[in-house]
Amino acid sequence: MESKVAKQTENRKVQNTATIEMRKVLARKIEAHAQLRGENTTAIPGLALYRRTRTTACYRASYEPSLTVFVQGRKRINLGGTIYLCDGSSFLLSSIDVPAESQILEASEQVPMLSMFLKLDMPTVREVISREELPEPETPVQSRGLAVGETTVGLLGACARLIDLLETREDIPFLSPLILREIVYRILRTPQAERLRAIATAGDLSHRTARAIAWLRANYARPLHMDELAAVARMGVSTLHHQFRGLTAMSPLQYQKQIRLQTARQRMLLDGMDATTAAYEVGYESVSQFNREYSRFFGLPPMRDIKALRDSKVLAINAA
Repeated sequence: MESKVAKQTENRKVQNTATIEMRKVLARKIEAHAQLRGENTTAIPGLALYRRTRTTACYRASYEPSLTVFVQGRKRINLGGTIYLCDGSSFLLSSIDVPAESQILEASEQVPMLSMFLKLDMPTVREVISREELPEPETPVQSRGLAVGETTVGLLGACARLIDLLETREDIPFLSPLILREIVYRILRTPQAERLRAIATAGDLSHRTARAIAWLRANYARPLHMDELAAVARMGVSTLHHQFRGLTAMSPLQYQKQIRLQTARQRMLLDGMDATTAAYEVGYESVSQFNREYSRFFGLPPMRDIKALRDSKVLAINAA
């Protein structure tokens, strides 16, 4: 009995050592290709590499069905009061489109926060799930559309091979789909995968709710009628409310409001749109209501907020 326990302990030590070494390998590969601060897009569809060199205050962010693998630094995410902490040993799995709060806790020029972002292709996820030899996990369903897990040697290795394709771009069209399927497989072998399974499985309540979320995300400027949204999800209004809040930590109306406000902010910041035009474009009928809700959500009236964002960006550039 003691020898068996000792052998298991030794195996865990070996596995932990291998995982630590693979994280270092992946960190070097990300750093080599993420030369710019912030987002570095790549030739592989859906793959972006990130280098962050400074901590931040809380900021509003939107998550889509995706995998983010962290290899350095620390980040905090708040979804409806549920806190997710990501560090160099973590991956973040998002199974739905959802707005949340983010904050970079550890990042510097000397030790930047390094991560890779991979947008998940749901048809590929469903294809991998359909394989009969893939075992069903024994863990219960996660209550939210976000989950944080610990990276494994298999997942880190597949991510490293995907980044390696950036060195031989002619191989990307053929090999990247194969590696992406392996990455999905590796995710589905983790305890955090059950929510992704539910979202991808036709007929499941989570899958139907995800359809409603996607519809609302695409039609946020339209007036919200719960009967119409429930019809999209093919479930009753009360059931949809319950399922929607379980996945996103907010009601459909709160979700629509956040998408509207974030979209308006983006249009004003990037396109130079004034507050009145932005309000009407995202679906508000009252500019005064837009101004009130914007101020509550972002902490400042629209144009003051945009000016502060632009000033902070200029300061960040000058300090870089």
